[in-house]
Amino acid sequence: MHSEWQLGPAIADASVARPLMPNPPSFSSFPPSFGSFPDVEDSSARDKEASSAPSQRKGLKEKDEVSDRKKRKRDKREKRANQSQTSSHERGRRGQNLKADNYVLDDERMKAEEESLSRMAKQEDVSQLAFFSDRKGDPLSVQYGGIYSKEVPKYHLVGWGRKILGLRQGWVALHRNNHGVEVAVGGPRKLHGIHNVNSRRILESPPKHRLVASASSRHKYQEVDGFIPLPSRRPHSAQEDYRSIGPSKDDNSESDSSSASDSGDDQDGTVLPSYHEKMRSLEELLSRDLSSVSTWLSLLSHSLSQVPATSKNATKVRSEITLSVLDRAMPNLPKGSPSTRIQLLYLHAGEEVWTSDKLSQEWEKALTTRDINIYLAWLDWRIRSGSDGQDGALEAAIRVLASATSELEKLRVFWRWSYALRQAGFTERSMALFQAQADLAGFHYPPSTSRLPLEEQINNLEEFWDSEAPRFGEAGSTGWADWYLAGKPEPTLDAVPSENPISGVISAPPSDLYQRWAQQEMQVDELLRPSLRSTDPGAELDPYATVLFSDIKPFLFALTSNRSKTLFRLMWLSYLGLHVPGLETMAGTSEDDRWIQLRLASKLYMEAIFPHLTDEQSSAPESFAGVLVGKEKHYAKSFGPIKNWTYRCIGPLEASEFRNGTARWSMWTKEDVVGIDVEFVRAVFDQCRLGDDDSEWDILALAFEAAIDVKGAVKKSRIFLASAPESLPHWAAHARLERLRGRLDEARKIYQTVLSSPASTRSRLSTGTLWWDWAEMEWLAGGSEAATRVVLRAADVEGFGGLATLRGKRAIEATAHEIPETLWKVREAWLRLGALLELLTGNSLPSFLTAHLEAGAVAQESMAVASLGMLYHHIVTLRNPTRPTILRERLERAVELFPENTIILGMFLEMQQGQRLWGGVRKLADVNISGDPTRTKGVVGLATEVWLGGWEKGQWLWEVERIRNSLIVALESERVLGSPVLWRLLLEVEIRAGDLERAKNVLFRAIGACPLVKDIYMQAFDRLRPVFSTHELKSLWETMVERGIRIRTGLEEEVGGWNEVDDNLEEGEDALDEVEYNSRELARLKPY
Repeated sequence: MHSEWQLGPAIADASVARPLMPNPPSFSSFPPSFGSFPDVEDSSARDKEASSAPSQRKGLKEKDEVSDRKKRKRDKREKRANQSQTSSHERGRRGQNLKADNYVLDDERMKAEEESLSRMAKQEDVSQLAFFSDRKGDPLSVQYGGIYSKEVPKYHLVGWGRKILGLRQGWVALHRNNHGVEVAVGGPRKLHGIHNVNSRRILESPPKHRLVASASSRHKYQEVDGFIPLPSRRPHSAQEDYRSIGPSKDDNSESDSSSASDSGDDQDGTVLPSYHEKMRSLEELLSRDLSSVSTWLSLLSHSLSQVPATSKNATKVRSEITLSVLDRAMPNLPKGSPSTRIQLLYLHAGEEVWTSDKLSQEWEKALTTRDINIYLAWLDWRIRSGSDGQDGALEAAIRVLASATSELEKLRVFWRWSYALRQAGFTERSMALFQAQADLAGFHYPPSTSRLPLEEQINNLEEFWDSEAPRFGEAGSTGWADWYLAGKPEPTLDAVPSENPISGVISAPPSDLYQRWAQQEMQVDELLRPSLRSTDPGAELDPYATVLFSDIKPFLFALTSNRSKTLFRLMWLSYLGLHVPGLETMAGTSEDDRWIQLRLASKLYMEAIFPHLTDEQSSAPESFAGVLVGKEKHYAKSFGPIKNWTYRCIGPLEASEFRNGTARWSMWTKEDVVGIDVEFVRAVFDQCRLGDDDSEWDILALAFEAAIDVKGAVKKSRIFLASAPESLPHWAAHARLERLRGRLDEARKIYQTVLSSPASTRSRLSTGTLWWDWAEMEWLAGGSEAATRVVLRAADVEGFGGLATLRGKRAIEATAHEIPETLWKVREAWLRLGALLELLTGNSLPSFLTAHLEAGAVAQESMAVASLGMLYHHIVTLRNPTRPTILRERLERAVELFPENTIILGMFLEMQQGQRLWGGVRKLADVNISGDPTRTKGVVGLATEVWLGGWEKGQWLWEVERIRNSLIVALESERVLGSPVLWRLLLEVEIRAGDLERAKNVLFRAIGACPLVKDIYMQAFDRLRPVFSTHELKSLWETMVERGIRIRTGLEEEVGGWNEVDDNLEEGEDALDEVEYNSRELARLKPY
């Protein structure tokens, strides 16, 4: 068939050119008419017309094709056709149809008639018609679902493809493809991103439409367990038996109700954003109590929440906001320690805004409070500024020590200055400080010397020091007091220890001389050797290796109380490399960890914190037989190298046995004693004893020996027991050592013998620790029945059975209640005994293992570790049928309460292995990038976060950006300001990430924040040597000399005139400048 459909604003014939309709027409919509019947005509005429129809149809078809091609080439200047001519033609056609009564209605004749009428319409003037044609019709147009999309065009583009015929002028075609066309009003619009100013303004604007519940409807729905119950079916109201007619309301009531509703609308209509609502609530709290330190800190934190710490110019903006808030707080705060935190925040913010003169004046004003914390913060500021070098820091330290009023305060200043000397490279001088102070403390004072005045004791100590006799901690040392009573004898050559000069040759030295020099300097600094005598061969080569008494005399003071002496010797152990967890909190405040945790910056700990290159694995799935299979996850040890908890939370030998029979958490292990001068530490343990009954110090010595060799620790324990045979702590430690050796029978004999002795009967309450150790050993060994008998024996209950168990529970509970709160460790042992008895004989978990955890001091933390440890062994170690979710949920709560306890963290990570959700571990390392000053982490927490990045093997590279941002934000906070440990960790992150140029920028920032730390300078000569030119290295060396940093070997002596062409350095002007510099330097040195 051949037909032509004409669509346009002016249609000549409705039957020929039918407009497209949105819905397909039904046949019932066309009523019959007379035009549908054939006309009555002569049969001959009908036959003649029928015979000539095919030839005419063929000629008309060819002409139509030619005219169609011409019509497609015409432009859009055609005008509308004459409506009158079209109407007359239609009337003539209808009259002719009425006269043909005998017309045969068939397909061929209908087609011929349509073609004839189409030809006649084309012969007319169509220059004014505006239409587009489709030569092929669609028979599916009368069916539901038409028109056929691939044949009939859905739209017609005009105006160079920007407009669509039939649409209004405002619509513009934006994009076309095989699926359709995209239109919009006014053309394309650029969508604003999330960082656009308009988008941020929209997000920050308060809500325009908000549903606020009125006072009457707030309690309309009652909650049940935090949920509003919905009825399962619609409630049916009971039909009233009569028509109730309520009382009419008078005008007064209507006016009252309207006024009440108006007031309610006014009250609920003013809606503020959550930020302004919280700000208003904080201001209301301050109006009631302007002296509330916590409220001022909350207001500061809320004000800083609008400025992310990682945004541009965040440091200066946040400092200005801090000053504006704390300016209001300072006049209203009470004098004392609660306001110290706000004063320090105020001064730290001023460092970014004030001038140097104003900053000095504000510090002097703050020092008038005579607070030791402010004095120590001022000393840190003087060390960070580095304007006067090492000499200026020395003057500041002497001033702070003179302002201390108690022995504890003097110990904190002494400790801080010893670490400052060590960081600057003066390790011999810092070691001499501890040796002289230990001699003056008088751990072995004869009665005659203890009554001497302090000045006379210092003078006698000076004579002893100048005699160069063996000093404290060295072999053959007896102390200055014995030397004084012996008549001040001259030391013999055999008695004087001679230290061999340390060789500068290191194993596998690098080819680069700058790297060789840096590694030699760092290796000698890590040895922590005592000072040399004037007679030693190496004393003349290095003048700082010999320490004069005048260098350390201003920092010596008297230690009279046992508490001060105990704290001093623990500080010395920490300085020597044996980290004592929780020591900084015991000494004063936890904020001292910014410089105490210097061990974390050592090479050994860096290798333990960061993952090895062999641990990196691809996380992409593998394909087996066409099926993608995810790789198995591998994890590092859950109990990592960083150990931290409150002091006395666990004992030095309280190492818990696990599946493989090794101790997983303990104070010291073999990894912790690597790189330590073992003989010197042993001498410190021996010479710092306060008598034969010094059990706490002896147990620390046994823990140190056990980390080296358990067999040697057992021998030393027997020596202690020979001098204190009735000491229960010494016997408990000896049994612990036997358990660490794996000799449970020997430990069982010790428990049976000691607990049956008369000494244990006289002090029954103190034996709770021994009873618990024995029961725990039997329980972990798999002997549940033996453990039950031990617990019943501890309760003085004979027999074995249900009645005996009930009596044992009551006896242990009564004993635990008799113990005072001060003996919390003893009480904890009895509570653990009762919990173990209930766990072994009952069908449910005891209350001790499921009680609510609470934050608090060391007693609460120790109780949490004890209960979680028992539950962990019950579920993980012994594999008893208990839901692991119980332990996992309690560990999640405990990690929030004690975030820096690595024992709890290790158990938590152990329970998270194999879980599908990483968020449980991720939120531990998640840092608040807004920089909230009230929720900042310490150095231990941030170092643990770095270690967590490589806990799951293969995830380190994905965690680098988050770790980097976490450290950068933390270094801007007042909590860990100027910490060389964190700067060293950030530098190591950039180096291991492979971005040496970025690490170079971090190095310069670290030098600005820690100008007197030698280790940071050394990284430019060693790890970052490829990105530093020789000219830059020489400039850094000159800066170290100007600031008074200790350099053992001169750079020129080691390097000389050696130069190497650096392939990695930038060419061009920098290279020419270096060549020019070398030539001028050579000309200056001629003829020498």
